[in-house]
Amino acid sequence: MNGVRRLLIAPLRIVYGVYAAVAFLVIASCALLATLVLPGVERRRGAARAAARIFLWVAGMPLTVKSLELLPPGQCVVVSNHVSYIDGLVYTAALPPRFGFVIKREMNSVPVIGLFLRRLGSEFVERFNRHRSASDARRVLRTAISGHSLAFFPEGTFTKVPGLLKFHSGAFMTAARAGCPVVPAVVRGTRITFAPTSHWPHPGRIVVELFPPLVAASSKADSAAVELREGARAVILRELGEPDLTGKNAEEPESAAA
Repeated sequence: MNGVRRLLIAPLRIVYGVYAAVAFLVIASCALLATLVLPGVERRRGAARAAARIFLWVAGMPLTVKSLELLPPGQCVVVSNHVSYIDGLVYTAALPPRFGFVIKREMNSVPVIGLFLRRLGSEFVERFNRHRSASDARRVLRTAISGHSLAFFPEGTFTKVPGLLKFHSGAFMTAARAGCPVVPAVVRGTRITFAPTSHWPHPGRIVVELFPPLVAASSKADSAAVELREGARAVILRELGEPDLTGKNAEEPESAAA
């Protein structure tokens, strides 16, 4: 019976996958055109946000954003768990256009996508070259100190198995040195809508939930960064309800973002 069901569902999944891919290409093309002609990075981010929301709705992936009012009115750093290739698009739809994203440097060299991300004011960071990584970190810090809000996936990658990996310190050092709060966030549903184990998308509900901002008690940047990292990870791990993969041999990474 299960075999027959799979045979019946398989063509529908293919049809849906093709439909979602075509919808994405059309909407993404319009968004790219908007980012090329619109002046000002915030206007371009607004266009990208609208396009991301339209795609999720058209693709049958309705997005619910909970507790958006917890975002401070001023500068902050948002950190979230990382589950799927679609997480960046989801947070583009979820967060106000004042937020820029910190992304792995490899994306800068991808044709069209790199141009699109640059037009949105994304910050690219090196993961493997230590000297280049330090230089990128200083540049991101200058961006934060100048008053910009940023979003990070501090795990830096995601795996095929559910769970939360260790957090890298970049997001938290940036927040500590810029003197701004960290807002923990959790994304749910993208492990189903675009699973790391599948090349085909699936319809389904996506939820992004934000939690109260964290402010470090320590006045020393290094201590404050550790405090913010541990505090944010504890909130996300508790609310996510998935295993703690710190120190465990999780499956090989699928993707990375700073």
